Amino acid sequence: MGDSASDDRATLAVTGDAEADQLLLEDPFALLLAMMLDQQIPMEWAFKGPARLAERLGDQFSVAAIAAMDPDELEAVFKEKPALHRFPGSMARRCGELTRHIVEHYDGDAGAIWADVRSGKALYDRLRALPGYGDEKAKIFVAILAKRFGVAPRGWKAVAGPFADRQPRSVADIDGPDALTEVRAWKKNQKAAGKSKQD
Repeated sequence: MGDSASDDRATLAVTGDAEADQLLLEDPFALLLAMMLDQQIPMEWAFKGPARLAERLGDQFSVAAIAAMDPDELEAVFKEKPALHRFPGSMARRCGELTRHIVEHYDGDAGAIWADVRSGKALYDRLRALPGYGDEKAKIFVAILAKRFGVAPRGWKAVAGPFADRQPRSVADIDGPDALTEVRAWKKNQKAAGKSKQD
């Protein structure tokens, strides 16, 4: 998987919008951006963010074009109503940093981050190095690639940790509305019990 995030096994349906979900399946950058946006807002909102940004940018929705954009211009796009995130300014800056990292390290090809990866540890390390990706995001993204896209390098379960199991605990476990409901209910119960997604 280089230019496309999708293969015949790809199953990810989180936004409730068929076109937005399809973009996530077809565009590796959209998938990375959605995961980056997934904090302090509902999952559906975060994962629909790339489609909304693509609508606003048109043919400028690409890693190279966004990386070359004036940061203030990109921030203005994020802040257009409805804003793309609860914190559109900081997320616009992080989006710019993410695209510049992909240009610098992967020649602008987001899918190259996992296309030739040989081990789960190498994949985790590449994801962890991305702007906006902490430990938990990197682990969840490893699980997304393995569970939803069939990209399962040797040792991926070890680096994904609890997100590799069968408990519906993250976006990596969502292939439709029922799974989304299960994940949301589980998260709510964990929060009520004072536990995290990794417990």
